[in-house]
Amino acid sequence: MNIQDRFDPSVIDEVSRPAFSFITEASFVGESEPHRHGKAQLLYVMSGVLTMRAAGGVWTVPPNCALWIPGGTSHSGRACGHIKIGNLYIDAKLTGGLKDECGILFVQPFLRELIFRLEPRPDSPEMAPERLHRLVGVLLDELRAAPLEPIHLPMPTDRRLQRLAEAMVAEPGLRFTIDEWGARVGASNRTLSRLFQRETGMSFVRWRQQLHIGVALQRLAAGQLVTVIAGDLGYESVSAFIAMFRRMLGTTPTRYFSDQMPASPRRLEITADWRAEPGEGDGRNEEKGRDLAKGSASNLVPFRREPN
Repeated sequence: MNIQDRFDPSVIDEVSRPAFSFITEASFVGESEPHRHGKAQLLYVMSGVLTMRAAGGVWTVPPNCALWIPGGTSHSGRACGHIKIGNLYIDAKLTGGLKDECGILFVQPFLRELIFRLEPRPDSPEMAPERLHRLVGVLLDELRAAPLEPIHLPMPTDRRLQRLAEAMVAEPGLRFTIDEWGARVGASNRTLSRLFQRETGMSFVRWRQQLHIGVALQRLAAGQLVTVIAGDLGYESVSAFIAMFRRMLGTTPTRYFSDQMPASPRRLEITADWRAEPGEGDGRNEEKGRDLAKGSASNLVPFRREPN
C-alpha cells in the first residue's frame, strides 16, 4: 500500500488527547504533499535536516531544533537521506499565548523529554488524565519560553521576485548581482531592493545569505565538507563562507552541530500498534491511533519518493 493511502492528516484531529506525540524514522529523498490539520504541531528533528514550506516561507530545521506550526497552517516538507523526527500535536484550544506564526526553536533537554513522555506506548499503562493535564501544562510553559533560531527564508509574492527567488532556490550558487537579476526579471535595482525589503523584511544580500545558511545546514548534516559547500555556493574562499556563517548563526560550520545539545541516549523504537487514549464511551480514538501507526513506520507525512 502506498504511504499516501496509509496516512490521512484528518486522523490527527480525531485523536481526543490534549497533546500527544509519536516518533518516526526513515531514509529517503522526497517531499510531502501540502496538508493542514486543526491541531498545532511541533516538528522536532532528532537527526538529519528537514526543509519545510509553510506560511509563505522556507524553514530549514537542523538537528535538535523544531519547527512550530500553528493549527490550520498549510505545510509541506522535504528530506534528503536519513531522518528521525518527533511529532508533537497539541489541541488548538490550548495554544493561546503561544506563537501564532511558524518559527524554529532549539529543543532544550526538558522539552525533549516531555515530547518523549507524551508518546502513548502499548507496553506502558495509560496515563491518568490528571497527570496528562499537568504534563501538558508544563509543556505549554516550556514552549512559551523556548527561544527562536534565526533560520527562516521568507518567500516573496511579487511575480518578479518570485522568479528570482525560485531560480536561486533551484541554483543557490548563482552569484548574479541585483542589477543582473533586475535585467533578467524586468525591474530596476532600486525597485528590486525596495520590494525585497518590503516583502521579506531583508535586503537582497541578507536574503541570499539566509538561503545559503539553509543549504549549508542540509549539506553539513549529510556529511559534506565545508570546502565543497563554500565552492558550490559561489564563495571566493572558504574563509569568506565561514565568516558569513558565523555572523548568521554565531558559530562556525564545523562546530554548529557539535555545539548543539547532544541527543538523548534513550533508544526510541517505532511500534506498529501505537494507540491513542480512547475517548469517553467508545474506542474510536484507539482505532485512529492504530491507523497512525501504520503510516508512522515509514514517515511523518505522505512523502513522494523521487526516482534515482
